[in-house]
Amino acid sequence: MKKARFITLEGIDGAGKSTQMSRIEAALDSLGIGYLVTREPGGTPLGEKLRDILLHQDMHPETEALLMFASRAEHLSSVIRPALEAGTWVISDRFTDASFAYQGGGRGLDYGKLAMLEQWVQGTFRPDLTLLFDVPVEVARKRLMKNASLDRFEHERDAFFGRVRDAYLDRAARFPERFVVIDSGAPPEEIGERLEEVIATLCL
Repeated sequence: MKKARFITLEGIDGAGKSTQMSRIEAALDSLGIGYLVTREPGGTPLGEKLRDILLHQDMHPETEALLMFASRAEHLSSVIRPALEAGTWVISDRFTDASFAYQGGGRGLDYGKLAMLEQWVQGTFRPDLTLLFDVPVEVARKRLMKNASLDRFEHERDAFFGRVRDAYLDRAARFPERFVVIDSGAPPEEIGERLEEVIATLCL
């Protein structure tokens, strides 16, 4: 049996990750692969409580980063690792790359401190595939404006999202072995076909 894979979805708010999740699920279903869908922050009872705090309560950037990794430690130990060990693929809406993009790029926290937290919480554990849904900030903003309510991250200014996007693209350039950048502004059919191709390569 093929090793279970860990796939993460990344991108700025409004990049369309949630929309593409259903296409990824369909691709896995067509291949007969068992999988678990989860998210960060969140994914566990404790993580969901932290998610509510992180998305709606103002705090110091370092507090924000520490809470993100606290949620991630719980997520890894109680959901992600057990599922993978049982042979179930895991698809997570955001993971550690989001911390480097949002708290590092967006908030300006020291990347060295984030790398220390990554090492502490994960060791050498990394996703097998990271799908970065990339879209210009102005396009993402228009999508977000369709929402009735926005959390405190979605309320950030365009300059913040510009820094987050740049940080994501820098991560993709640094780790090309696991990153695949998807043009989230392309026609839906084109995106779907690309995702099917990428998912299929993990089964080889």
